Amino acid sequence: MDFKKCASDVVKYVGGEKNIVNLEHCSTRLRFTVGDKALVDQENLKKVPGVMKLIVNSQVQVVIGNNVVEVYDEIMKNYSIGGATVSASTTEKRKVSEIILEYLVGIFQPLIPVMAGAGILKSILVLLTTLGIMAKDSSLYSVLISISDATFYFMPMMVAYTTATKLKTNRMVAIAAVGVTLLPNMTTMLADGLSLFGIGLRAVAYNAQVFPAILCTLFLGMMEKWLNKISPKAIRTFFVPMVALTITVPVTLMFLGPLGITIGELLATFIMTLYAKFGFIAVALVAAILPLMVSTGMHKAMIPYVVSSLGTLGYEILYNAASLAHNLSECGACAAVALKSKDSETKQIASAASISALLGITEPALYGVTLQNQRVLKSVMLASGLVGAFEGFVGLKAFVAVGPGLASITMFVDPENAMNIVFAIIGLVGAIALGFIFTFLFWKEEGKVEVKEEKKVVVSEKSEKFYQPIEGKVIALEEVKDDMFAQKVLGDGIAIVPEKGVLVAPCDGTIKMVFETKHAIGMESTNGTELLFHVGMNTVELQGKYYDTKVKVGDTVKKGDVLLTFDLEAIQKEGYDCTTPMIVTNTADYAVNALVDSKDGCILTTERK
Repeated sequence: MDFKKCASDVVKYVGGEKNIVNLEHCSTRLRFTVGDKALVDQENLKKVPGVMKLIVNSQVQVVIGNNVVEVYDEIMKNYSIGGATVSASTTEKRKVSEIILEYLVGIFQPLIPVMAGAGILKSILVLLTTLGIMAKDSSLYSVLISISDATFYFMPMMVAYTTATKLKTNRMVAIAAVGVTLLPNMTTMLADGLSLFGIGLRAVAYNAQVFPAILCTLFLGMMEKWLNKISPKAIRTFFVPMVALTITVPVTLMFLGPLGITIGELLATFIMTLYAKFGFIAVALVAAILPLMVSTGMHKAMIPYVVSSLGTLGYEILYNAASLAHNLSECGACAAVALKSKDSETKQIASAASISALLGITEPALYGVTLQNQRVLKSVMLASGLVGAFEGFVGLKAFVAVGPGLASITMFVDPENAMNIVFAIIGLVGAIALGFIFTFLFWKEEGKVEVKEEKKVVVSEKSEKFYQPIEGKVIALEEVKDDMFAQKVLGDGIAIVPEKGVLVAPCDGTIKMVFETKHAIGMESTNGTELLFHVGMNTVELQGKYYDTKVKVGDTVKKGDVLLTFDLEAIQKEGYDCTTPMIVTNTADYAVNALVDSKDGCILTTERK
């Protein structure tokens, strides 16, 4: 793989370096924050050699796989990143939840490598001392354990740095402000009953805490903006930091610090209460839905909880156990696909993805194999849920914030409970085994699609035809700007960019479902194909506004009958994408052929497997 060429093409198609506000990377993805998403050439970006998948939501996420660091380094070496600003048109369309998630990812994502490295080192040292291979009073042990201790002790200062980076405020001043809370002298004074302006300060230890540092830096950023406006330019260099620190530190000690501690405690308490109430079911549920969470990026929202739990309790009992079940189920499922497939390319992709998942990195497995086939996805979810239930039942604890896998299995070493690592190993082996068995039993490889010279799908006499349900441009499902449809999580099919607000039946059949919000209808053809029409992206938020359904559940319809009408112009003015997928939801039973270039009105055919 030509890393330099890949980096050059990626930058070119995200709109050039002048469109890049910020760039970060995780274990498999380049995460771009761009100034204007309209400048991102998604079609060409997907075609860049080395790009496995493209996900566009609050960020432009380019899935590279195991070569992500090399591509990232090439970009940072050859381009000036971070000079752009987010345009007003871009920010207006973003939801509050997307902005919050982006900030959480931006704050915690850069911390994962150091937390993982230091945490796994500590778990290995615990294992070595438990087995009697290394003595706790040895000089080497003292030096090595200090690496981990220092990493987590000074975690608030690292959080201050990443938060300040995300807010584009002074990072060194943020580190100084948060550093005050970590001074041994300050800890002693707080323990002795320190008070300011008649307010008794809460005696807490701020080391390894993240929320006080975030709140402190947020307040500092607001102070800096205000002070920069009122400060004479001649003295701004020292005046702004001096006054900002003088105000921010006392406010943090009196209010923001205790509030941050309380937030962390409440978050950990909430998860523990959830676990106490639902027990193994909670872990099983999280494990089962993790493929969907990872595919949409929502798993990143769990990072603050994991870090807070490790800082507050010293261990984490829900997310990492669920991740172990999911990661290794992906490993087993991909191994089954690699063994069972007769296609050399599929074998290669699945084999590499299986090894990657074994080491705790699942994106290659998810995007390369799992989300491409519903039976593999269901097998992974079933295996993950069962193993997650076992891990929840035995109360598996994790002591490091890192993606669980074979290389990081020592993260489950508990010096107070030798069985914890045994349960983790059982979960690891069980997840691989169940993922493999379920996939091997249920997955069937679809035959290669026959094509004519003009590259059109051959429709057999046994095929059932479905005609265009809305006037407009027919596009491939992969072009839909919603991961659940584009990755065919709900099923295979086609999509239409509508020109008129009328949805008609593409075949004869029966109405099986009409959503209360009117934006989606399900029907079954006379031959048993189950279809779902979803008019627009995220249009459920309109709660039925601008939609008028013409059918009800149980109605028999003929090809061309009007199913619903909608005000296309009004919905678009509200800022919604009206692209309408037509999905075959029982894809497991039918081979689906999408006909984007059809001239006779037939845009989809199905044939029972």
